[in-house]
Formats: sequence, structure tokens, C-alpha cells
Amino acid sequence: MDRQTFADLIKAGPILGDGGTGTSLVAGGVRVPATFDSLNLSDPEAVKALHHSFIEAGARFVETNTFGANRYKLSEFGSAGLVAEINAAGVRLAREAGAQIVVGSVGPLGVRLVPYGRVRADEAAEAFREQISALAAAGADLLFIETQTDVDEAEQAVLAARAVCDLPIIVSFAFTRDDHTLLGETAEEVARRVSRLDVDAIGVNCSEGPAQVLRLLRAIRREQPGLPLVAMPNAGQPHRLGGRIIYQASPKYLAEYAVRFFDAGASIIGGCCGTGPEHIAAMGRALAGVRSRSPVDSVDESAPEKNAARGLRIEPPVPTATSTFAQALRDGQRAYVVEMAPPRSASAARLVAAADTLANAGAHAVSVADSPMARMRMSPWAACHLIQQEASTSTVLHFPTRGRNLLRIQGDLLASHALGIRNVFVCMGDPTSIGDYPQAADHADVSPSGLISLIKKNLNSGLDRSGASIGEATEFVVGCSVNLDAADLDREMKVLNRKIKAGADFAYSQPLFSGEPLRRFRERYEARYGALALPILVGLLPVVTLRHAEFLHNEVPGITVPEKVLETMASAGSRCQEEGLRLALGTGRELTDLAAGLYLIPPFGRYHLAAELIEQFRALEAPPVAGKGSSG
Repeated sequence: MDRQTFADLIKAGPILGDGGTGTSLVAGGVRVPATFDSLNLSDPEAVKALHHSFIEAGARFVETNTFGANRYKLSEFGSAGLVAEINAAGVRLAREAGAQIVVGSVGPLGVRLVPYGRVRADEAAEAFREQISALAAAGADLLFIETQTDVDEAEQAVLAARAVCDLPIIVSFAFTRDDHTLLGETAEEVARRVSRLDVDAIGVNCSEGPAQVLRLLRAIRREQPGLPLVAMPNAGQPHRLGGRIIYQASPKYLAEYAVRFFDAGASIIGGCCGTGPEHIAAMGRALAGVRSRSPVDSVDESAPEKNAARGLRIEPPVPTATSTFAQALRDGQRAYVVEMAPPRSASAARLVAAADTLANAGAHAVSVADSPMARMRMSPWAACHLIQQEASTSTVLHFPTRGRNLLRIQGDLLASHALGIRNVFVCMGDPTSIGDYPQAADHADVSPSGLISLIKKNLNSGLDRSGASIGEATEFVVGCSVNLDAADLDREMKVLNRKIKAGADFAYSQPLFSGEPLRRFRERYEARYGALALPILVGLLPVVTLRHAEFLHNEVPGITVPEKVLETMASAGSRCQEEGLRLALGTGRELTDLAAGLYLIPPFGRYHLAAELIEQFRALEAPPVAGKGSSG
């Protein structure tokens, strides 16, 4: 189908789509092997029968069973070499079932792109090209790049499609309960960015159900009134009942919303998860009555549904008293922690995505800063809670004493504990004079060592500062800071000794570029105070350009970049980032027997660099495998 034919089709009236492929296969009793897409080869008759059931219900727009048929998702099941075969079979089965319009389904890759993941844009584009080439070669009429949650990834899919074919393209996004994508974009932001791509329609699919999809369609239409719209919602919000996932929206309910989607400007209307042939048939009957009239969006924008599901849902806290980070410290493992800055907005979606990538790479925890450089940011205890809840990884809460009185300090700590946060890093914090609000209050009621003592000796014993009971004792693991390369090492050692006596459980150091400052500090400390048993996680900051290295050396207090590093970056040319990673890897190796772990500080939010370093360090720790370099 050429693009003009598609444009004429959607102008002629609403096109009825099909429903949820995966949920309908399961509901029909199909035993799914490793992946739904593999059914195209292992059980083609079941797939063809499902397509036929939707076609009998009235669907003209029939999606291929290829949502996850890309190299990344298939590689999880050992089927990466079957991309072309599975996609070609998907087109053939839809055609054989009698579909009028065979729609090549292209879902997300199942991996995150740099900087929130490990896959580069060109690698993502190549994976999309491989799948889309197979769909186009097999005779798909158009492409449905669906259930997207990252506009950058969707853009790579569109660019890949345009590189290999000239089929019509629909790009459709899924949104969370707060009307944002998983990476935090609003419907308006998505519409603006998609309008700059060479696509033929934009859609909303999956998500939280018909009411939300209608709300999002209207937002997109207001932002980009010229873009044709597609609506394919889930059959309501999923619920677990008797061990099964249930979508409770009835065919009648979806039929009512089909008309409302049409009145909101949708040209293609169908369903996603939980919508079966009976839903599609009811939607078709409802739409038959509107084809003779123009859309009229008469739904009251002030209706209760407008504000439904806009708030954050607070889940019970994730218990983290036995977090992977605390466990690593107790067991004497080498711990890897990555510093993250909370967002300058109410959405932590990108932060959660990056934290998930870091956890998969092997980080024991992410350490969330509190208003770094005194710049306005989301409170870190909220970001920590969301990361623990959604990325299922341990966090360390930065807790500066600056700007807090004793009342607020204790209240904030109890609130953090109630949200499941167990690891805190106590520091003084950056002075407000250098930040967004230089006139803001900058008073501190307690020093870092005093706060460590308050937490460990009071709150962890069930008492507040005055000695009154707080009921159940807290279970905080408390960290402190140390500058191993301080100009006045005698003073730094004295302060650290005071923090250790107050009860500190671990320490973060400023970034180092060799192991020598730690050796020197340890020798001098132990000569004066005895054995230094406190676990120290040494800061590791990969420099990415010569200017970056010079800025750290000249303008950031407490950081000294050796001349050798500056010379290396000066001669690196276009390979500065690679050289910076190589230097960081070398420093990390040098610290293997000196430090309890590494505190990685990704430059400019490039979390993929931290993930890459952790994976390399982890690989070095792995014991040799018998028969592969081992003596047996």
C-alpha cells in the first residue's frame, strides 16, 4: 500500500482494528513457548485462527504476530537468527487468514538506548532495519511501530523504516498512570517530536484503558491537529484474580469509547491487551453508526475522567534493611555504587530507567544526591523510593545537614525510613550561595558527625534527639565523606576519626586518579589512630574531554587531576572518552586491594559509562572457567 492510498483510507471513515494478540492467544488456551512470536513457526494454525476470529468480528486492520520479533528480544530465547523467518511468517499468516490490511507490528527492542541504557542509536536502528526489511519484503501493507515509551527509540525505528521501504508508518505510544511515557514525556511533548518525523499517523495504544487513551488523544490533537490519530487501548486496567491477569472492560464499554475516539478525531480504532473478538465486534457495530457523519468531539472536558489517574500511586515501601549494598559491606565484597542526580521536574522516569540499567550491569546501589551544586531538584528521598519501587535496586540517600533544623532532620529521616530507605550518606551539603537561590537559608543545626551519632545512637535505638521514644527503632546504615587527597591531611584524619566514633558504617571519597592518595592516607591515619577498618568506597570519575579534566582540576574543590592524565587527554584527540574510560578502568584495578569498593560518578549524566565500567570490573572479578584458561 502506498502512502497516498493510506491517506485516502483514513479520510474515508474509521477503520476497525483488531485486538490484543498475546492476551487473546492465552485466553484461547494456546500454550505459549518461549515467546509469542515463535508461534508463527511452532503453531501457525493457532496464530492464523486468531487473526481469522478478529477478521470475522469486522477488523480490517490486522497486526502481524511480530511485536517482539527483533534480534534483542529473540536473543533472550536463543532465536536471534530467526528474525527474518519469524517476521515473514507473521505477514503470511495474516494474509492467509484473510486480512484486508496486513499491518507489520514492530514493538520496542526491549533494551534501553544510551544514555539510559547500553545500546547506541545506530545499533538500535540496525535492529529495526533487520525486522522492518523482513516485514516489507514479505508484503506488509503498512508498519505499526507500537507501544513505544521512548521517543528517541521510536525515532530510530522510523529512520530505519524509511531507509528500507516507503510503506505508511504509524507510531503509537504507551503511557503510565500519570499520563507520561516511562521516560517522562507528556502526550504534548511526544506529539511535537513525532510531528517532525516522516510518519503518516500517531497513536496511543495499551496504557491504562479507554478513559486515559481518550484524554491523551485530545492532548495530541490540540498540540498537532494535522496528525491522523489511532486509538487502541487495553480493555481497562489489568487486575490479578486467581493467579490470572484480568482486563475487566466489557465489549459494551469499549463500544461506547470507540465512538468517543472517533469524535476525538481517531481514524483507526481497535484494541490492545485484553480486547478479544467480542470487543472488536461491539466496537464495529458502534462505529457503523457514525460513518455517515463527521466527528464531533462533544465529550465534557470537565468530566471526572479528565482528572483520573493523574496522581502518583504510593505503593508499600520495598523492604531494604538487607539491601544488596548493605549485604556487600557486611560480606566484605567489593561494592559498586553509582551517583545519580534527581530530576529537575516531578518525573523520575528517566532516573528509574538509568537505575535499572545500572542494576543490571551489577551495581549494588545507586546513590541519589540532594540538590547538587545547590541547584533545585526533586527531593532525593522521593527519587530513592521510586527507584527502589520500580527498578528494584538498593539506594543510598544523600542527607546534607545544611539548611535543615533538628526538627526537620528527624522528620525527614523517619519519612525516608517509612518509604523503605535504609542507607543514608551524611554530608554537609553545598552552600546555597553557589546555587539557584543564593539568598536561601543556609543554617545547620548539627554537624555531619553529630548527625551520624543522632542516627546510629538515637534513631537506631528507638529514640529521638531528646531521648523520647519514637516507637520502633530505625535500621539505617550510615555513610560519611572523606577527602583522601586533602591539603590538610591531619585535619581530615581527625574529622574522619570523629565520624567513625559517631558510628559511621562506610565512607565515600572524592574522585581519585590513582591509588597513591589512599595508600598515603591509610598509612598516616593508622600511624596515629590505629587500624582503619571503615569500608571506603573510592570516588571514580571518568573524564571525557581535556576541558572536562581541566575544569575538575582547576575549579572543583577537593579534586586533583594528575598531570599525566591531563597530558593523556590532550593527546587523545577524538578518542577522549575512550581514553577517559581506559584511565578509570586502570585506577579501579589499582584500587582492587586498597578500597572496599568504588563510588562511580558518571560525567554529565552518562550513566551508560558507569554501567560499562562496572561490567568490566565484574568480569575481572569472575573466577576462571575450567577448560578456558584455568588449570582445571
